Amino acid sequence: MAMNHATRDYLLPCGRDVEQIWDRLDEVDAGRADPHELDCPHCRATRESLRVLRGLTRELAEDDAEPSPDLTSRIMSAIRAEVRRRDLVPLASPEPGDVQVSDQAVAAVLRFAADSVDGVRARRCRVHRSGEDADALAVDVELSLAIAHDFDGDSLDLVRERVTAAAGARVGLRLARLDLVVEDIYDA
Repeated sequence: MAMNHATRDYLLPCGRDVEQIWDRLDEVDAGRADPHELDCPHCRATRESLRVLRGLTRELAEDDAEPSPDLTSRIMSAIRAEVRRRDLVPLASPEPGDVQVSDQAVAAVLRFAADSVDGVRARRCRVHRSGEDADALAVDVELSLAIAHDFDGDSLDLVRERVTAAAGARVGLRLARLDLVVEDIYDA
């Protein structure tokens, strides 16, 4: 069963395409997963979302009656949870033509960089083209975090450093502004 072309070529932070995850869903469920599929948190989370979406879609297709408000709500929740391309951010390219990346792809890279700091769980990440200089490849980022209750506040500098480095090295963007918002505390 092929997915919608809108999801084709969307790479997860681990490098796998969502379409690959969808195509291998039955194989993984049958116990024929490769080592990457077993260990990768990005692939695992995507598989869970796709299973929910597939289950709800089957349920709706098999139901001859009008869908209940609850079913519609559950389907819409699954759809909203799926990663979608929204605004595009231009990237520098030595070749002729435009190169753009979705703000969702940039956000995924930046969340992954923040997650690499012990005691930090990245949450919502909003990426906007910077109003600072329209020609420069600069973005403004607001990154919400949950931190461990024993988290050293000085380590937020490390989060800032890693997110800034990831923006430049992995995406090719400069952060004009990076706002870190601690919105939750968790027990480690």
